[in-house]
Amino acid sequence: MTITLIDNINIEVVNGDITRQPDCDAIVNAANAQLKSGGGVAGAVHRIGDPDLEERTRKFAPIKTGEAVITSAPNFPNKYIIHCLGPVYGKDKPEDQFLKSCYTNALKLADDNELQSIAFPAISTGIFGYPVEDAAKVAAEVFKAVAPGLTCITIIRMVLWSKEDCTIHNEVFKSILS
Repeated sequence: MTITLIDNINIEVVNGDITRQPDCDAIVNAANAQLKSGGGVAGAVHRIGDPDLEERTRKFAPIKTGEAVITSAPNFPNKYIIHCLGPVYGKDKPEDQFLKSCYTNALKLADDNELQSIAFPAISTGIFGYPVEDAAKVAAEVFKAVAPGLTCITIIRMVLWSKEDCTIHNEVFKSILS
């Protein structure tokens, strides 16, 4: 686990399951445009939250690439789920700008809702094919740029499913945030 302090915000990188972050006010769902169950993170989140979660997301769908919406978190210990639609690598251009928008919009929603902690998966790195190291660079750069303007958030956590992805994120975050 890496903890980097930027303007009194702890940025953590951990190996784990995004659906099991009970100490965070919000988790981020790497959603699909229809905000329904799917593969990867969206499937895991909806397996726990449905049918209530699908009912709560219905009014927001479809969302556009880079957008984020917030709902309550049925069947979760968290208060909220922030749903982001990341870019499909090689299709949604410019991918890095769309991915930056996901992280930025999620942080803004969390801060606007006076949340203190948020846990992110590696958005778009699964079935959307975004290279893990490149995605980690985008996330770290957004956190570094956005953190000084946040007023409520004190913890930003990256939760990586695989140990390899966790190692990559740790290395990238150390190089950018140190």
